[in-house]
Amino acid sequence: MSALVSDLSAFPIASRWPAQHPDRLQLYSFPTPNGVKVSIMLEETGLPYEAHTVNILKDESWTAEFLALNPNGKIPAILDPDGPGGTPLALFESGAILLYLAEKTGKFLPADPAARYETIQWVMWQMAAIGPMFGQVGFFHKFAGAAYEDKRPRDRYVAEAKRLLALLERRLEGRDWIMGADYTIADIATLGWVRNLVGFYGAGELVDYAALTHVPAWLARGLDRPAVQRGLEIPPRG
Repeated sequence: MSALVSDLSAFPIASRWPAQHPDRLQLYSFPTPNGVKVSIMLEETGLPYEAHTVNILKDESWTAEFLALNPNGKIPAILDPDGPGGTPLALFESGAILLYLAEKTGKFLPADPAARYETIQWVMWQMAAIGPMFGQVGFFHKFAGAAYEDKRPRDRYVAEAKRLLALLERRLEGRDWIMGADYTIADIATLGWVRNLVGFYGAGELVDYAALTHVPAWLARGLDRPAVQRGLEIPPRG
């Protein structure tokens, strides 16, 4: 335990968000669609961890301590005292963290190489397309962009969000989960974003969500999972 405390003390983030359990994986996050990917994954795997609220509404992700862990200034980030070879590992980018946790625990990522890369493909799709496009819909529909008189930017992102939902709808035809019968990190990466689009952003009508069949059923299955419900509220908003 003392070695772990000494190791974590070398990370500036531990001075601002001290670890009560330095032997556990440390999560620095906020309950956004990107943040909850990691808390859901941690709840699903059962890996012991300690969650710290980095309040992005107060710009805490831009503090020197957080930037020392993630120079990109975005949540989530983790610090694993038991990283590869027993050496502490600091990691940012939610997709990278999902892959790391899947490989660390041997869960939610297929062992078969072809299925493994297909799963990673869908995680990358979420990272590159679903997240950025849905986020822009939120900006132009719910937040500051909603006041813009010119609706062409909003309509551009709405059209792309509809295209992406249609793709997901086709993928889920005849499947319970993105990879078929097995729930994976591809689902964990995507669930919070679809939930946010039609929930917090209130953009369901804009993207014709009611016309979909398989995506709403998939979202309902995901939200029925106890670990998902817990993860959506972790860490508390503070």
